[in-house]
Amino acid sequence: MDTQWALSELGSFVAETTLAHQPQNTRDSVFMGDFRSTAAAESVVVAHAQVVEQILDRVLPGWRDLIPIDERGRWQQHHQAAQRAMAQLTRQAEIEEKLGDNAPRMNAGNLHHWVWEGARSLWQSGHLREAVVAAAIKLNAETQNKLGVRDCSETPLFQMAFSSDPPAAGKPRLRLPEDDGGKTAMSMRRGMMTFAEGCYAALRNPPSHDPQEELSEQEALEQLASFSVLARWVSRTNVIRA
Repeated sequence: MDTQWALSELGSFVAETTLAHQPQNTRDSVFMGDFRSTAAAESVVVAHAQVVEQILDRVLPGWRDLIPIDERGRWQQHHQAAQRAMAQLTRQAEIEEKLGDNAPRMNAGNLHHWVWEGARSLWQSGHLREAVVAAAIKLNAETQNKLGVRDCSETPLFQMAFSSDPPAAGKPRLRLPEDDGGKTAMSMRRGMMTFAEGCYAALRNPPSHDPQEELSEQEALEQLASFSVLARWVSRTNVIRA
């Protein structure tokens, strides 16, 4: 994320959604109650909100549930969320230093694009376990597309793809560019196959069979990272056909 750009957008939006008193009492009219509107015209705020909401989804996932609706106006929940997001971005390094071990952070947007494209919309709406499942489905579809097959999927698909058997009719294989048929190559094929089996058996399938508790953000990110590792292997391979 371009932090300076995000801060600029959020700062402008905060200024636009600041409430101003309107209108003033006159000799002939007295206005009762709290007559306030945003500093910028509604059309300006609506257009800018399209960008700002995407920044908020990235910086403060779940902000709509975290911050209560403000009865003072339609945009005041956004206004407060933008202020919080600015504080988060401005003081991120300090927060990490004071509250954590300043360890490296993983950016979900930098995961393999198949995985993040599959997960993004559900992740940003707070459905983390479903986001992992969607990423697994997307990876399966892209692997099928690469191999040109539709008659198997998920675990059987990757078992076929990474099998060390020679390719056969309707059973193409995936091979890394450095695969020379030696012991290391054989070990990589076996490892990629069993890794894929584990991802689909332990991460993708359980939510489809039984109700599961929602994942924490950290758990969900780790599971997405697992599928990202597999996706990078698949995207690097060459297709070998009979």
